[in-house]
Amino acid sequence: MERTIQILWPSFIVAGIMDILMFAFFDPMEIMYQGSALFESRLAAYSAVFFIFWLFGASSSILTCYFQCSVSQSKRFCKIPAPQSNHSKT
Repeated sequence: MERTIQILWPSFIVAGIMDILMFAFFDPMEIMYQGSALFESRLAAYSAVFFIFWLFGASSSILTCYFQCSVSQSKRFCKIPAPQSNHSKT
């Protein structure tokens, strides 16, 4: 569950920022496909584009976790060991 949160939460934030930036420059009702509006309403456009951005962000995070695994480990997602602290006892 922790790994899932580590993947989905950052990609959620990035998707929100990208959604804001995209629609700051483009009106969703002016995006055309074969001469007609691509979306029926602005809310549908905001939602669809947000989930597309979230999918791409999550895919990137999943690939990062996958490639952090060493070759000798299994092909499943591995857990990266937590860094050990060097606290001295007084």
